[in-house]
Amino acid sequence: MSKPCLQVRDLNVKYPVGSTFLGAQRWLHAASDVSLHIDAGETLGLVGESGSGKSTTGMAILRLVTPHSGTVRLGDTDVTKLPASGLRALRRRMQIVFQDPYSSLNPSMTIAQLLEEPLQIHANMSKSDRQNAVAEILRAVGLHAGYAARYPHEFSGGQRQRIAIARAMILHPELVVLDEPVSALDVSTQSQILNLLKAIQDKSGTAFLLVAHDLAVVRLMSPRVAVMYLGEIVEEGPSGRVYDSPGHPYSMALISAIPFPDPVRQRSATRLILRGDLPSLMRPPSGCRFRTRCPFAMEICAQEKPPPAPIEGGGTAACHLHAHGPRLRGRSVQTLLTNRPGEVPQAAMAASR
Repeated sequence: MSKPCLQVRDLNVKYPVGSTFLGAQRWLHAASDVSLHIDAGETLGLVGESGSGKSTTGMAILRLVTPHSGTVRLGDTDVTKLPASGLRALRRRMQIVFQDPYSSLNPSMTIAQLLEEPLQIHANMSKSDRQNAVAEILRAVGLHAGYAARYPHEFSGGQRQRIAIARAMILHPELVVLDEPVSALDVSTQSQILNLLKAIQDKSGTAFLLVAHDLAVVRLMSPRVAVMYLGEIVEEGPSGRVYDSPGHPYSMALISAIPFPDPVRQRSATRLILRGDLPSLMRPPSGCRFRTRCPFAMEICAQEKPPPAPIEGGGTAACHLHAHGPRLRGRSVQTLLTNRPGEVPQAAMAASR
């Protein structure tokens, strides 16, 4: 078995957002009791709607934002307990590729300066060795070594993202958080960048946390996936099982939103359609946070937070349906859907109030 690279346990991130009329502190709960793990050389996909807490979780793992509680371990190192001096030394072991390649690169620095900066901070290398390392990493991401003298504005979006990947990988980190790395690129460029990331991982053995809302991208890149809703992970497991036999209604709704290239199949597919907006992270619903939008909500959903239940095919889903009501007992939510094509209506349940 692979050695665990990253272990996250009960991670909580919340931000102060003023106070009430009586002076009580108000909080925005961006991530709540998040637990996940990534083995060395593995990619874990983290998916969910915008505002579900995916990027916040990635930033908290890297200590770019400060967790309120919980633990993050990179190998044998507890990241959450490190002082600033120790955290600086740890940076070479964990890196990030941001979503927007147009704003993540300093426009006043050449590519050589951008790529040499991590080496100057974290590696005791001569100038010639740094130049050789820059040339080597540029070739590794599919760019000519002569591009080192140019500035970011001279490159396309796909080329800039290759440079951002080169900057993250030049220190040979153990973990890289990929925060929507292809969402700002066109489809053909997305494919090139994803193939590049897979090739780099095969060669380097670096673990990836892939934060994305594009489920097709996650299925291509990640053998395992975690589904996040309103700051909580509601399901995790092998990508094939989650996509083909989702154990949580929210996962089913996300998968229902994926369009089919075949219009006949698109029209005949049974879909679970969610209505309504995400509840406020300042006052999340009691019990199951998804109950206000769930067509299968029960009274217990408002009263108790559902524990993770094992799902057939691997992984878990945090849903009361596996113990109450229909008693799915590890089976897919698809078994609750009607056999006739169309949408599953949003039920008017007492627990949704």
